[in-house]
Amino acid sequence: MRNMLMLLLYFSAAGKVASQSQGRPDVQTIRLLRDSSNLAIARHDVDALSAYWGEGLVLIRGNSTVVTGKENIVRDWKALFRDNPEVRYVRTPSVIVVSRNDTLAWEEGTWSASHSYSKGGRYSAMWKRTGNTWRITAELFVSLF
Repeated sequence: MRNMLMLLLYFSAAGKVASQSQGRPDVQTIRLLRDSSNLAIARHDVDALSAYWGEGLVLIRGNSTVVTGKENIVRDWKALFRDNPEVRYVRTPSVIVVSRNDTLAWEEGTWSASHSYSKGGRYSAMWKRTGNTWRITAELFVSLF
């Protein structure tokens, strides 16, 4: 079932990516990583979610709170899921741009939430590739709804 879901997400993302990637596989990879991170959030699986983060991650939450460091952000997500088991977040990229040297990428889009202080807003993320692995190094969320 999980493999089928991942395959479905892959084909769903492939159509969205075509207009932005001009054949760039890194854009597809980042979109699939975002889809996988959304699944981890839906399952409240912080260990799976944190696999997409760099060690020095900087997070600016929708309420303008700043948290730095993967360990601190893991702690906060675990507390959130423990204290609010109904909370859900989904990030939907609208733009992914990879740098000319293929080591950095910019992602922006909308985020939505249920059972949270906000219904959603806009976000941006900075990705960094080391070897063949993309990790998020910074995320900014703005609550608008």
